Amino acid sequence: MDNKLSNRGTTVKQAIASTAAIYERVKTIIPPEEWAGYADDIVAINRLKKEHNAIILAHNYQTPEIFHSIADIVGDSLALAREATKIKADVIVMAGVHFMAETVKLLNPSSTVLIPDPDAGCSLAESITAEDVRNLRKLHPGIPVITYVNTSAEVKAETDICCTSGNAKKVVESLGVPEVIMVPDEYLAKNVAATTNIKIISWKGHCEVHKRFTADEIRMYREQSPGITIIAHPECSPEVVAEADFTGSTAKMCEWVAENKPKKVSLITECSMSDNIAALNPETEFVRPCNLCLHMKKITLHKIRESLENMTYKVTIAPDIAERARKSLERMLEVK
Repeated sequence: MDNKLSNRGTTVKQAIASTAAIYERVKTIIPPEEWAGYADDIVAINRLKKEHNAIILAHNYQTPEIFHSIADIVGDSLALAREATKIKADVIVMAGVHFMAETVKLLNPSSTVLIPDPDAGCSLAESITAEDVRNLRKLHPGIPVITYVNTSAEVKAETDICCTSGNAKKVVESLGVPEVIMVPDEYLAKNVAATTNIKIISWKGHCEVHKRFTADEIRMYREQSPGITIIAHPECSPEVVAEADFTGSTAKMCEWVAENKPKKVSLITECSMSDNIAALNPETEFVRPCNLCLHMKKITLHKIRESLENMTYKVTIAPDIAERARKSLERMLEVK
């Protein structure tokens, strides 16, 4: 294996040696044998980034070899959206799902934005269409529409303002009205409604990862691991959230673990989150429920490498849709 040449004439052994410092970040969660299969792609990707003046954005649900080794900016949807407004790069690769790549393109119209696998979708984004939003407006005239960023550009174009799980309550309250429509995540809407006096009309969309968690499952974790801290994502059902010790976006989960340093914790969300946070918090034991987002897992190191080598797949949005969708995002980013 050590004598096998990469596309640039580098042996696997040389690739492993050149990525040794990077491996230190993840050695507690990625075995050396597994790293040997990643090293050549990591070397190639970091070279290609320099050649193309490219940067890589990675969502918190990406696997550790992506999150910790080749990503330039990491975070939840809100953090990535905010950082996307500051980017000065010719090429931006989104290691995430398609609606995230669209968001980056909306905020960086002059940059080439790439999604390594165009089929990396989202159950929430697929649960609602632009026509659905127009019909909701007819049913509830005059009521503002808030759309979760986990939606297509076409849906964003039909709404008044976007939100993320990290700022949903602030966005709801920023409008200064007694009633809003929030689409498409029913559970996020209900969880926000429980914390505010504003009436929220919801939609029947759900995240296929978070929907699978149940309150009985959370109680089982507590029975099996006495003293465990449970942290839930607000895309989980209200029943699951009621069983948790803390609820927050993926960014808030990261912050909470780093600040509170629990001895034992379970993150009720996509399971790569635990791996990524565990690498940064080795003193905490992570009890890992493993609900995978199969869409996120379509993004791999090798696909990112091919994306930069071939400039695929380029994200495009029709100008009339982009202009209206961008306004919804910009309004969200104005909310502090």
